[in-house]
Amino acid sequence: MRRPTLLSLLVSVSLLSACIVEAPGGASPNERRQAVVTQVPALSVRTGANFGDSVELVGATVQPGRLAPGEAARVTAYFKVLKPLEEDYTIFVHLEDAEGRMERINVDHKPAGGLYPTTQWKVGETVKDEFSITLPPGASARQLNLWLGFWEPKTDERLQLKNPDAVRNDGRSRILLVQVPVVQR
Repeated sequence: MRRPTLLSLLVSVSLLSACIVEAPGGASPNERRQAVVTQVPALSVRTGANFGDSVELVGATVQPGRLAPGEAARVTAYFKVLKPLEEDYTIFVHLEDAEGRMERINVDHKPAGGLYPTTQWKVGETVKDEFSITLPPGASARQLNLWLGFWEPKTDERLQLKNPDAVRNDGRSRILLVQVPVVQR
């Protein structure tokens, strides 16, 4: 049996990683179907935040609606596409103690589990994005603020919030999606 050379191994590894990073043609029809909804379910939070005149955050659900230290909640956000996006944005999520007693938890992620990049979003679609938030064991927070926005990692730019007077925000294109009560057990 012939042993592979270092060069052939490097070529194989680079080809394999190229396939993992981005599939040709983008999201498959099945992946797109998983990421797009035709009807938004009842929401626990409605926002209407407009990012860059391109995306409206319709709202979200948080299940369960309160957390205890060591527990996780599932957040599902719904984004209506208003105009095509020219960048592949990351959704940034900052989980902060409302009283400032714990360090921020970052839950930044690619939309729709990484299956449907924002440059592929189609005007008129509503994209569903699900992620989990977890409160560390022993945390003493009484309430958590969940902040959200769009971030382009290559340029470190945020997609600008266009209606800051209509939604709770910090003036830096970061909206306060929801405040989650914490129960101590």
